[in-house]
Amino acid sequence: MTITSDSVVSLHYTVSTEDGTELDSSAGKAPLVVLQGRRFLIEGLEEALIGKEKGDKFNLSVEPEKAYGERVDALVQRVPRTMFDGMDVEVGMSFRATTPEGEQSVIIIETTEDEVVVDGNHPLAGIPLTFDVEVVDVRDATEEELAHGHAHAGGSCGGGEEH
Repeated sequence: MTITSDSVVSLHYTVSTEDGTELDSSAGKAPLVVLQGRRFLIEGLEEALIGKEKGDKFNLSVEPEKAYGERVDALVQRVPRTMFDGMDVEVGMSFRATTPEGEQSVIIIETTEDEVVVDGNHPLAGIPLTFDVEVVDVRDATEEELAHGHAHAGGSCGGGEEH
């Protein structure tokens, strides 16, 4: 079976930076199971999966614009430390922030006595990525999966949640 939009795809992957630094991998774990075309994967990987079949293995380079986007300098901001009053803030902590564009995740990248520097860019923004992928299985999505917008592991959502 060939992967098309709305196929349920099981895959193993390793993602690295261009210099070979491994960022994440499914090696030694259960394969990642996704509903193709529903933006569970970065755009470049979703595009590369179209037309592949069970057993296919491939290597893929994805530029930032088809991964986590380019870095946007305006998303790095200095804010008064008083905004975190009563909190022990450290570099690397992440928070949800309310912005004029809505809720956004930010990471603290620097602190001083008076200010905290937050970065709203995805940590992998601006970084080309390399994927090693093995397509483990491909199947048609069920009507329920299509209605819910995601693949169901073991045939159900789990947890008895309603959609």
